[in-house]
Amino acid sequence: MATTVPSRQLFINGDWREPIHQKRLPVINPSTEEIIGDIPAATAEDVDAAVDAARAAFFRDGGKEWSSATGALRAKYLRDIAAKITERKSQLAKLESVDCGKPLDEAAWDMDDVAGCFEYFADVAERLDSEQRKPVPLPMETFKCHILKEPLGVVGLITPWNYPLLMAAWKVAPSLAAGCTIILKPSELASVTCLELADICKEVGLPPGVVNVLTGLGSEAGAPLTTHPRVDKIAFTGSSATGSKIMTAAAQFVKPVTLELGGKSPIVVFNDVDLDKAAEWTLFGCFWTNGQICSATSRLLVHESIAAVFLEKLVQWCRNIKISDPLEEGCRLGPVVSSGQYEKVFKFITTAREEGATILYGGVRPQHLKRGFFVEPTIITDVTTSMQIWREEIFGPVLCVKTFSTEEEAIELANDTHYGLAAAVLSKDLERCERLSKAFQAGIVWVNCSQPTFTQAPWGGKKRSGFGRELGEWGINNYLNIKQVTQYLVDDAWGWYNSPSKL
Repeated sequence: MATTVPSRQLFINGDWREPIHQKRLPVINPSTEEIIGDIPAATAEDVDAAVDAARAAFFRDGGKEWSSATGALRAKYLRDIAAKITERKSQLAKLESVDCGKPLDEAAWDMDDVAGCFEYFADVAERLDSEQRKPVPLPMETFKCHILKEPLGVVGLITPWNYPLLMAAWKVAPSLAAGCTIILKPSELASVTCLELADICKEVGLPPGVVNVLTGLGSEAGAPLTTHPRVDKIAFTGSSATGSKIMTAAAQFVKPVTLELGGKSPIVVFNDVDLDKAAEWTLFGCFWTNGQICSATSRLLVHESIAAVFLEKLVQWCRNIKISDPLEEGCRLGPVVSSGQYEKVFKFITTAREEGATILYGGVRPQHLKRGFFVEPTIITDVTTSMQIWREEIFGPVLCVKTFSTEEEAIELANDTHYGLAAAVLSKDLERCERLSKAFQAGIVWVNCSQPTFTQAPWGGKKRSGFGRELGEWGINNYLNIKQVTQYLVDDAWGWYNSPSKL
């Protein structure tokens, strides 16, 4: 039975609104290349309306309805959203699959994580109440000081297409927990489930204007949101190139930004590993989400003494990966998200071959799939550090390989990148793993695994992978203003100036 994409409008001020210019964009199923629906396309005028709604919601009734309400009140709404996500899990997972090509089992896992994210930040919102007015010790007894944690205001949340609803949840849940009001702008390539999130917000009775969802093109909706003078903060997940543009635009208003950007992460495999276990983690770390992960450990560094046998293992495991329509049972690799991404991935592979690399496995379209944006899982060897394939983020199921002889060489190669999001090390020697964990120039390190992510742990990178941390107790700090309140406790005059009454 075909999955029907609901026909939605923009979500502004608690209601569905047709875009001012009545534009819509097609939704294309990447596994069939067929148009299966459409989404509304917001422009600057719609952004203005959403910002007006969000600001009104933030200040309504002196903030008592939302921004100045207790964390416990906001937590109730977050838990209601989580419950509805769970209730609609099957439908949401299917919509995610047909919208972005994610295997259905993976999309269902994402929905569990979305619900868990809202549940987690409901707890964080409640704890926020107990952290208000926290005293600050001072060296002078004539003063006392305490801290207030207050929402930043109206925030723009710009999210990617590889985890459409989950990446939205990573931003929506903590910003709501903090008491902000939001405008969510998902990628035009995969927006369907974010519109369903709007429907859930409406169903649970979230106050109008607290959550607004604008779909549409980045140039027509994302850019006006970024430069809007009454948006107090931008949080963005996406490419480093777009992140740089957002940072430049926000700088004109000295507007804070959080940027979670690209990566070209290493996975270092030593010669004491179990070959099969290491092979599975290596492939999972690069081919999960059809290879479209900012944290993909797409640069394999394998010890030279096991390189030949390990590569043979990888090829054996690749042959066992089911590539199919993501709704088919057992699918483990679906299509990339769009024709543009499909062409980009194959251009990387072609360039690698032209530069002298060897396509050990894959590098072609699967023969049994005549339609859809499918790319066989690809392993590329004979790679040098100057090659494009080694230095640039591909965002597709492509693993490039180099060997190393010493621990020091492995660390040098691992850190030889402009990015710094993640890194992984596989070895039975845990002391060695600890050394590499400290040496990696990255915000996230996996030991004897790759890609597991938990709402409770911080997420973010360094260098050109961005700055700021999402998730965990750190995630809410992106959306809070820390205010100190200092009080003079005695009746005595301060006495710095001579009093005119004593002259």
